[in-house]
Amino acid sequence: MALVRAARSSLRRSGGAVGIYASERNKFCEGISSLSHPAPISENAVAGFNSSYIPSIQRINEISLGKRGVKFTPQYQFSHAQAQVVEDSDSEHESSKYPSLEATKPGEKPRVVVLGSGWAACRFLKGLDTKLYDVVCISPRNHMVFTPLLASTCVGTLEFRSVAEPVSQIQKALAKDPNSYFFLASCSGVDTHKHEVFCETVGDQGVSHEPYRFKVAYDKLVIASGADPLTFGIKGVRENAFFLREVYHAQEIRKKLLLNLMLSENPGISEEEKERLLHCVVVGGGPTGVEFSGELSDFIMRDVRQRYAHVKNYIRVTLIEANEILSSFDVGLRQYATKHLTKVGVRLVRGVVKEVHPNKIVLSDGSDVPYGLLVWSTGVGPSEFVRSLNVPKSPGGRVGVDEWLRVPSVEDVFALGDCAGFLEHTGKPVLPALAQVAERQGKYLVGLLNNIGKQNGGKALSAKEISLGDPFVYKHLGSMASVGRYKALVDLRQSKDEKGISLAGFVSWFIWRSAYLTRVISWRNRLYVAMNWATTLVFGRDNTRIG
Repeated sequence: MALVRAARSSLRRSGGAVGIYASERNKFCEGISSLSHPAPISENAVAGFNSSYIPSIQRINEISLGKRGVKFTPQYQFSHAQAQVVEDSDSEHESSKYPSLEATKPGEKPRVVVLGSGWAACRFLKGLDTKLYDVVCISPRNHMVFTPLLASTCVGTLEFRSVAEPVSQIQKALAKDPNSYFFLASCSGVDTHKHEVFCETVGDQGVSHEPYRFKVAYDKLVIASGADPLTFGIKGVRENAFFLREVYHAQEIRKKLLLNLMLSENPGISEEEKERLLHCVVVGGGPTGVEFSGELSDFIMRDVRQRYAHVKNYIRVTLIEANEILSSFDVGLRQYATKHLTKVGVRLVRGVVKEVHPNKIVLSDGSDVPYGLLVWSTGVGPSEFVRSLNVPKSPGGRVGVDEWLRVPSVEDVFALGDCAGFLEHTGKPVLPALAQVAERQGKYLVGLLNNIGKQNGGKALSAKEISLGDPFVYKHLGSMASVGRYKALVDLRQSKDEKGISLAGFVSWFIWRSAYLTRVISWRNRLYVAMNWATTLVFGRDNTRIG
């Protein structure tokens, strides 16, 4: 015990207190002021006593990966590590390093680090000139999700692979170039003074090693880490509801839906329990919620009634919205959607969710809504990582940017997509979290950085005197939403208050499908989507439950 006390005392003297790790995902790094790497445990503090007294420490031996420039120095790793506060560095900490991808040297291409693999990040990656830059993409997923068609995968209209595009196919340099990489990891902090980002690898069940931390030096940093679903602090949402933003979300929804259908046919299930199991509730009347409700209605009308005849009269869909559904669409289109959804069996409820329990929702008026499947689609807000960054924020808590998508308080940092918003002094409104906004921002920023690179401004702190050209201007191209049964809405107004072309019905559905088919990134996935649509039309949706 004396050895343990001596070791703990030595750890405190060496600056090795790594902080208290938050449970689950609640606490990210708070107050990342002038970010630098935190001090790992000193080897002197650990030497001389049995390390089994601290079972969560693991030694990472020194490794060098040669010309790739990745160096691993002796390091201690804490299991179950969450993102932590990264404090100001001092001389005591300088000799302690994370495993790192070191800064580029003179004569080497500058390095662009991209955080994220969503619409903004992937549009940026697609257009980046890799003759000018090396590129590193850091994301907890290795693919982009074509979100407009994600709802279709929940009921088997499309296969999951049809809406997922590997990042290495979007930017082939990530797989081929010797100094460009994709890292499956999450960013936990940024040191804007040293031009470094701190990351933690993504772990999973069955992986032999614990997640560990490393750092990557950058010349230019693009923050496109996306946003998190909004729950408004309502108790029980994260524990009991399904979100619909990732492929694995759609997989879980599909498994739950099919499980409930099969369980409801088992003997001994009461009438009340059947009704609960087969009650699908969608909270949120935006495009995602409406499209999922429409897909679910199609699945019930065509496939459930044929393949689950014993319970076909029990399954139903309820869409709960606090205001009007599709509030950004034209009034006439909203009325059309309301009538159509009601006609195909979707029950529309205007109300506010107060609390979510494992088997029921409690509304603000005190009424209970039992459910077997709950899908939550009420918009998005800043992620824990974005909230933790010590940079100016736009209204709503996003990373604040100027007219050129730069984070103005620091050098060589840009932000775009759902995680970024214009600062108030720019006089521009915060743009909605839409795929077309993110894509247009990615296209603009890659043009900007390619221009900077051509003028030899790609290295860190070397673009101060370079003209950036015209600022970013967003023009809305319109909105579309499918409402099921070969019907859709097309609103081509440039803003909510302007007049423009509005269409609804079968022609709109044909436009909706054609537009999204052409927007799917690769020809491979376009072929997948077209074949899936044709197969579903002829043979119906697949109701196999796997996993």
